[in-house]
Amino acid sequence: MARDPPPPNIQISEILPLIEEVRRANGRFVPNIGIPSATKQKEEVIIERVMEHCGFKTGMAFVLGYALGGAFGLFTAGLDTSMPSYVTGYQEQSAKVILKEMKNRAGSYAKNFAVVGAMFSATECMIETYRGKTELGNGTMAGCLTGGLLGLRAGPQAAVFGCAGFAAFSTAIDYYFRH
Repeated sequence: MARDPPPPNIQISEILPLIEEVRRANGRFVPNIGIPSATKQKEEVIIERVMEHCGFKTGMAFVLGYALGGAFGLFTAGLDTSMPSYVTGYQEQSAKVILKEMKNRAGSYAKNFAVVGAMFSATECMIETYRGKTELGNGTMAGCLTGGLLGLRAGPQAAVFGCAGFAAFSTAIDYYFRH
C-alpha cells in the first residue's frame, strides 16, 4: 500500500502575508482576532461606527422621544375629562377647542420626552465611552445624573429624589432587557 508523502513543513509566518494579500485584494474587512466570522464590507463597518457614535444615539433618542411623547400626549388628551368647554345654555365642548388642547398637550409631551431621552442617551453614551464598558451600572449612573439634573430646578431634595427614581427606573428597564 502506497503512503501519501508527508505534508510540507510550512511555517505560519509564511501563510500570514498570503492571507493579508487576499484580504487587501477583496477589499473586505476581516478582524484579525477572535473567532472567525463573516467578512464585512467597508461600508458595513462605516455604518456600524456611525450608529455607535454618541451623537447618532442622542439624535435618535431625541427623534423617537419626540414621536413617543407626541403620541402619549394625544392619548392622554383623549382620556382627559376636564377638557375646556364653553357654555351656551348648556355645557358643550367645541371640537376646535378640544383639538387645540390636544395639539398643545401633544407638543408639550413631545418636547419633554425628546429632551429627557436625549439627555439620558447622551449621558449614558458618554459614561460608557469614558469607562470603556457596556454594563448595567452605566444606565444606573446616567439615570441618576439625568434625574438629578431634571429635579435640580425644584431644589436639592427634588434632585435627590429625581436621581434615585430615574436611576431605579433605568436600572430596572436595563435589567429586564438584558436578562
